[in-house]
Amino acid sequence: MAGTTAATHRRSTVLKRSMDTDAALASRLARDLEAGFPDLVDQHRDRLYTIALRLLGDRRDAEEVAQDALVRAFRAMQGYGQDRIVALRLRPWLASIAVNLARNRRRRAEDRQPPSQLEPMLQAGYDLPDGRAGPEQRARGRETQRELALALLGLAPSVRAAIVLRHIDGLSVAETAEALGRPEGTIKAQVHRGLRELRASLEAAPDRRTTTETQNAAARLLPALEAIR
Repeated sequence: MAGTTAATHRRSTVLKRSMDTDAALASRLARDLEAGFPDLVDQHRDRLYTIALRLLGDRRDAEEVAQDALVRAFRAMQGYGQDRIVALRLRPWLASIAVNLARNRRRRAEDRQPPSQLEPMLQAGYDLPDGRAGPEQRARGRETQRELALALLGLAPSVRAAIVLRHIDGLSVAETAEALGRPEGTIKAQVHRGLRELRASLEAAPDRRTTTETQNAAARLLPALEAIR
């Protein structure tokens, strides 16, 4: 419990710093869009890529979505007045653009299957096994990460988007609702449902580990899973 509380506090602190940074960045963009935009790219490119990758499961598609999202953001702001740019909540606004682009790309390729190689997803932010662990532990941990990645890709698109923005990208419930255009109550319900489905998927996997080991491995991907019983 203490570990979960500490993790929540750290996440809240990081989120507040990000919001403060985004407010300052929005002000710079309003003063000079072309001069400030490279900073936006530096601060948000990787997170947009990660969002797209976890929604689509394909590295090439994710790279294109992230780049297209930034281009669209720049073009949109070219048509905005200074007051509107200053008022932008950049994190949910950019996430919304990326989610919509990913959704459109997925609809154009409904027959796409989850990739057989999930290393890019692991490299994009999933915790890897402790390097001090032995070969057997590392192999087992990596297999767990693959199961987690596949389980995430197996969620319904609307639920997956809520999980990715809320518990992977770290947006607040309000920001996630804003980015997805859904009521906060809907976001909470979809996140709750998604976490339960992820846990059920893991527990239904071939019994290669104990229940405790499964829960601990799941916690490396989504700390919130620890609260779902």
